[in-house]
Amino acid sequence: MKNIIYVFVLLFSFAISGCEKNVTVVIPASSTEIVVEGYIEPGKSPIVLLTRSLPFFGEINVNNIFQNTVTGAIVIVDDGIQEDTLTQFGNFGIYTSSTMLGQIGRTYSLKVIAGDQTVSAVTTLPPAIPFDSLWWKVDGTRDSLGFLWAHLTDPDTLGNSYRIFMQRINHYTYGQELGKQKDSTFTTPPGSVFEDRYINGKSFDISFPRGSFQNSTKEEDDNKERLLYKRGDTIVVKFCTIDRAHFEFWRTEESQISSNGNPFGSPQPVHSNIVGGLGIWGGYTPTYDTVIAR
Repeated sequence: MKNIIYVFVLLFSFAISGCEKNVTVVIPASSTEIVVEGYIEPGKSPIVLLTRSLPFFGEINVNNIFQNTVTGAIVIVDDGIQEDTLTQFGNFGIYTSSTMLGQIGRTYSLKVIAGDQTVSAVTTLPPAIPFDSLWWKVDGTRDSLGFLWAHLTDPDTLGNSYRIFMQRINHYTYGQELGKQKDSTFTTPPGSVFEDRYINGKSFDISFPRGSFQNSTKEEDDNKERLLYKRGDTIVVKFCTIDRAHFEFWRTEESQISSNGNPFGSPQPVHSNIVGGLGIWGGYTPTYDTVIAR
C-alpha cells in the first residue's frame, strides 16, 4: 500500500509540473509626473522642491534625483492677501520666497507651471497646540534606556492632527557635557502622525520612540538602543499641528513604508494633496521644547 501511495504521489507531481507555465508580466510605461515636496511654517518662507517621478523599476540614487529636478518652473504661492512667485535657488529644483512669511490661520494655495504641466494644492496653518509637559522615562527594567513621554490636552474641536519631530543636540554623562551632537537634524519616529478621532477633548499621556535616519549605519540603530533614548540625551522636540490632508499624506506614507516587503501587508496608496501630480504641500505650526533624559 505504501508503494502504491508513493507511485501515485510521484505521478501526481509529474502531472502538476507538466502544467507549469512561465508567465511574463508586462508593466506598461507610466507617464512622468511632477513630484512636489513643499512646506510652510509661521514666520518662515515657503520652500518647494520639484522633481519628476521615476519608473517603478528605475534606480533611485542621488544622481538620479538631481537629474530629475524641475528647473525653470513658475511656482506661485497665494495666501488670499498676497501672491508671490517663488525664486529658484541655485541650479536645482528648489524654490523659495524673500517676501512671503507664513501666518497662523491663513490658507496657502500653491500653483506650479512646468512646461505643459500644471499642478496645484492647498494647505493651512492651524493654531498651535503644545504639549502640557514632556519627560523621559526608563523602559521597564532597563537602567539607562527609555522613551520620550508627553502629556497632551486635545481641544474639544474634532479634526486636530499632529506630527512630531525630535533631535538629540548633545550628550551628557554623569553631569558632564560632552558636546557631541548625535543627530544632524530633526528625525521622525515610527508613527509620527496622529489625529484626535478617538481622543477629542481628552487629556492623556503618550510615549514616542526614537526616530532614526533611513538606512542609518549607526551602531545604536541596530542594537538594543534602537528606538530608545539613552540617559543623558538632550532632546529637542518639535511638535506640529497640521491640517487633515497633510495628516493623511503622512499616515498613508508611513503605512506604506511599514508594510514594504511584508507578504501579508496590504497595498496602501499614498494620499497626496497635489492635484495633477504627486507629493505634498503642507503647513506646519510647531512648538518647541527641550528634554534632558535623566
